[in-house]
Amino acid sequence: MVLQNILYLVTSDRSIAPTGPRFSELITISRTISCNNMPASSVNKDLQAERAKCSFDKNEFTLWWVGGSDKLKEKNDLEKFLENDPDFHNTTPLHFLSHKELYEETIRQSTAIFRKVRKFHEDRGNGDPSNYMANLGGLLGNGIIRQGNPLGIHFAMFVPALLGHASPEQQAEWLPRALRCQMLGTYAQTELGHGTFLRGLEATATYDERTQEFVLHSPTLSSYKWWPGGLAHTANYCVVMAQLYSKGKCHGIQPFIVQLRDEETHMPLKGITIGEIGNKLGMNGVNNGFLGFDQVRIPRKNMLMKNAKLLEDGTFVKPPSQALTYGTMMFVRVIIVRDTAIHLAKVATIAVRYSSVRRQSHINPDQPEVQVIDHLTQQYKLFPTIARSIVFKLAADNLWQMYTQVTAELDQGNLERLPELHAIACCLKAVTTADGAKSVEVCRMACGGHGYMTCANFYNLYGFVTAACTYEGENTVLLLQTARYLVKVWNQAIKGQPLGPTVQYLASFIQNKTNRHPWIDTVPGIVKALHTVAAGKLRLAFEHIEQRKKAGYTHEEAVNLTALELTQTADAHCRAFLVQSAYEMIEKLCQTATAPFAKVMRSICELYAYNEAIESIGSLVRFTTISESDINRLQVKLEQTLLAIRPNAVSIVDAFAIPDVLLGSPLGAYDGNVYEKLYEEAKKSPLNQEPVNKSFHLYLKPFMRSSL
Repeated sequence: MVLQNILYLVTSDRSIAPTGPRFSELITISRTISCNNMPASSVNKDLQAERAKCSFDKNEFTLWWVGGSDKLKEKNDLEKFLENDPDFHNTTPLHFLSHKELYEETIRQSTAIFRKVRKFHEDRGNGDPSNYMANLGGLLGNGIIRQGNPLGIHFAMFVPALLGHASPEQQAEWLPRALRCQMLGTYAQTELGHGTFLRGLEATATYDERTQEFVLHSPTLSSYKWWPGGLAHTANYCVVMAQLYSKGKCHGIQPFIVQLRDEETHMPLKGITIGEIGNKLGMNGVNNGFLGFDQVRIPRKNMLMKNAKLLEDGTFVKPPSQALTYGTMMFVRVIIVRDTAIHLAKVATIAVRYSSVRRQSHINPDQPEVQVIDHLTQQYKLFPTIARSIVFKLAADNLWQMYTQVTAELDQGNLERLPELHAIACCLKAVTTADGAKSVEVCRMACGGHGYMTCANFYNLYGFVTAACTYEGENTVLLLQTARYLVKVWNQAIKGQPLGPTVQYLASFIQNKTNRHPWIDTVPGIVKALHTVAAGKLRLAFEHIEQRKKAGYTHEEAVNLTALELTQTADAHCRAFLVQSAYEMIEKLCQTATAPFAKVMRSICELYAYNEAIESIGSLVRFTTISESDINRLQVKLEQTLLAIRPNAVSIVDAFAIPDVLLGSPLGAYDGNVYEKLYEEAKKSPLNQEPVNKSFHLYLKPFMRSSL
């Protein structure tokens, strides 16, 4: 239960999945709860007209999205509690601050929001830390703290690392202090010279039997820890992944808890070299750092020993599975998929509202300029992003359910499904972040020149999503890890062995080597077609690996030479999972939803499926019977779905219930007064605080009066 609360904390202020009464019964409850209390008279007339077209109950959508009436009320109460607080409003926008000022302001806001949200819950009689830390990540934290939260890694990785790797005795010592922020931690794994390839990490922890201590050391510059959020100046403790040595033997990567700074003075401890890595493309408030060890000694009890253990005499006791060492990363990948869905909901809200206000060009020469959203090309830029945000949320819910099931099985000593969980988490993280990054950029460009402005907030959102393409496993490497699992599974399927739920479809394709699968253009038909593509690519990759091994290559060499096929296979497997997961979960939702809401959700699912099929046309031609006429019909169905979504587009993004203070964009403001808000943002520039800048007298005036 603690772990589920942590996921809720670091991703958003909503529950994992809808619970409680039927949604239709909750609609009445939500009538009195307004996400946006903007008077109608102040709302842009085009947005008013868009909202008047709505064919479904937005409250029903919102209740589903946030997880029920209790979560919605808590969300709205908390947002109202914080909305007008001066601690979270900057007279000068953060993007005008220096790098040092940005960090200092981010720390001020991070600590302030923690204290205030804690008070919010304590005033309601609930002081449990697991209930008031939702501010430190996801929608609320990333909305108010625009450049990333330096305390976020404490809850996203440090606390989960204690839960996943520390023994009950170690948790009793450190977890209560960590949950109350009496110690602030981070998670140091990546090094300057090594990232995703964990076996290549160079930092060492050598056991001294005489003193029963570990000696932590960074033998080279490339072995310095590099990138951990909050490491530079925020955290005073750290979970460090290092190569364990005892009795002259290396036992591989193990986790250690290490104090970095004095708890009173915050000065680095002896042997600790620590600092910040500098400015980045985005997330510059996160305070990413570097860390080096020079013969730093820590007691034996500081090795986290829930899984692997080291006895007093230096004897190493192996964990049931080495994969347990990487459990924190699997947990974080669940978070990443969900956070990507949240970011895309923001992006879609900004771009759809702006496209409804902005008028550009004529469709009918005899009529005024139309709303940009009326152009079919604009709809194709925007609506797939709406669909991805919803589908990725559903995938994250599905992945979370798998994660909780598998971790429960691990606690009972059952490791059977751990590889399957690892494989699907890897490819979901890779595909959703890659698609998410493309979606942010497409929506930014769909907003024209105004989308290029920092205040539009695409800049921040792009920084969050593109960063996720790299951290916690570079995407190509993660696809290859999924592919390795699929190759093993294909071999099992050939032998007739049972397969896990996410790969059961492979069994029916073992004998199908020549006949292409019949094409059916329904969503279930597209799921079957995408499974056919994934199975066909896997079969070919498997055969090519075997052929290369017979030609004299080692297994690893053969895998490397087949790597392009393998990454494409993993990508296809993931896309089939996304469409199937969305279809099954939406159909389940529609059993209790009202008919108008069900119709909207099915249109979203259809758009996502049709778009995935069109973007996979080449592969579908290879492995199914799809014809040119089929492709033409598929294109028409996609266009019809865009037109079906068009009247509800603004209402769908409204139903995401993201208030302006968290959206952070004049282009996406609820009232649609875009130009007034852009002008107000422009006036905040420090260069506009004086009519003449001193550079005129120092440089421009002498330059213009000189003779060149």
